[in-house]
Amino acid sequence: MSAGSSVISTARLDEIIQSFGGKKSNLIAILQKVQEVYRYLPEDAMIYIGEKIEGLSPATVFGVATFYAQFSLEPKGKYEIKVCDGTACHVRGSMPVLNTIRAKLNMKDKQLTSENGLFSLETVSCLGACGLAPVVVINDKVYPQMTSDAITIILDTLIQEDEK
Repeated sequence: MSAGSSVISTARLDEIIQSFGGKKSNLIAILQKVQEVYRYLPEDAMIYIGEKIEGLSPATVFGVATFYAQFSLEPKGKYEIKVCDGTACHVRGSMPVLNTIRAKLNMKDKQLTSENGLFSLETVSCLGACGLAPVVVINDKVYPQMTSDAITIILDTLIQEDEK
């Protein structure tokens, strides 16, 4: 599914917009909630928000969504994996861990989401846990002192849980 061919619920979007008072000053919070619901910001949702909230335009919404790194215009997986490649993590072996994840999930170098849509993968400059290096975060859960063997077990567990 491409970002432009999303299926959105205008009723759900109205509910989100109203939960933030329908104010343009709450645009970032509204976009955060939309991304939480859809796992990304569908193009149709951004257009709708831009047309629905007084004082905004779709262009303004797109501008905010593309300015902040926290927002994704592409669908993300159920499990969002972040591999730290800051200095401490890199020196302590984050790249072999990243390569193990890519191999296990059959993801090419620039591919952000696995073919089955279950996993998203990104490298980040720092997760602020240098003493625990190398660090991997999956859906806000921190996995310290990661190794290739350990990440394989974690991924196998997540895959098995999802199959249930």
